[in-house]
Amino acid sequence: MPLSLFLVQMLNGLQFGLILFLIAAGLTLVFGVMDFINLAHGVQYMVGAYLAAMFTALTGNFLFGLLLALPTALAFGLFLEVLIFRKLYERDHLDQVLATFGVIITLNEAVKILWGAAPLSVPVPEILSGSIPLIGGLRYPIYRIAIIVAGLAVGLLLYILVNRTKVGMLVRAGASNAPMVAALGVNIRLLFTFVFGFGAMLAGFAGAMVTPILSVEPGMGDNVLILAFVVIVIGGIGSVRGAFLAALLIGVVDTLGRFMAPMLLSAILDPSTASQTGRAIAPMLIYVLMAVTLCIRPAGLFPAKR
Repeated sequence: MPLSLFLVQMLNGLQFGLILFLIAAGLTLVFGVMDFINLAHGVQYMVGAYLAAMFTALTGNFLFGLLLALPTALAFGLFLEVLIFRKLYERDHLDQVLATFGVIITLNEAVKILWGAAPLSVPVPEILSGSIPLIGGLRYPIYRIAIIVAGLAVGLLLYILVNRTKVGMLVRAGASNAPMVAALGVNIRLLFTFVFGFGAMLAGFAGAMVTPILSVEPGMGDNVLILAFVVIVIGGIGSVRGAFLAALLIGVVDTLGRFMAPMLLSAILDPSTASQTGRAIAPMLIYVLMAVTLCIRPAGLFPAKR
């Protein structure tokens, strides 16, 4: 395989992994700090995408659409937390799963009513259109580079927030022992609301960033939610660092697996069979990786300290 083609696939895997990180970071904080299983977290990703598409169409500018979508996604996440999720914190996990699954169904139907069932598209912003040359004559889209840079920047800001600020100290303490934090006089309800809203905004940001490269459609958050749960299981529940590294690992493994599996199988199978078998095997790789991780380190690679 040419080096340039391998480099393109690595960049694709890095970009995919950073999108997963934006979704999984909020999910792992909500799960780790609040012990709350939120299956509706993927809906925040979908809502962020629809909001970005709507505001971009209204303003005619993707940057303005993104800037308007972020606070709106935050407000929507807080609205769901106050209206629905807050009542589920003291319930068992089965109740949380059933209730948040109901939210998924409701919001998937709601976006069909508001925006229709047909996929929406957002043009790539003109300033980020075009591509840059790589070795071997191949080119890579500038917008995908922008997603990588934005993901890395958010990862750095999250690291500073969680590890270098008082709010981050409380979040880490809540992930380690929430009852003790509450006993020390911290408003744990307000902390939960902050964590939930921040996680919702990160998922909305991920959805908004992918609108120029993916179709915006109902149910688009369902598949990424499954991958986000795989990320936090591999990385360690409650660990932002674990979510970051696991997301990059899964992004690269998934992308290279889909690209290389048919190529490797073609050495022993005919091209048609190799292509079909490779496409079937490649999606299994991340789940095999998760199973191996659980066998070796049941708490994940970088679990939150408790």
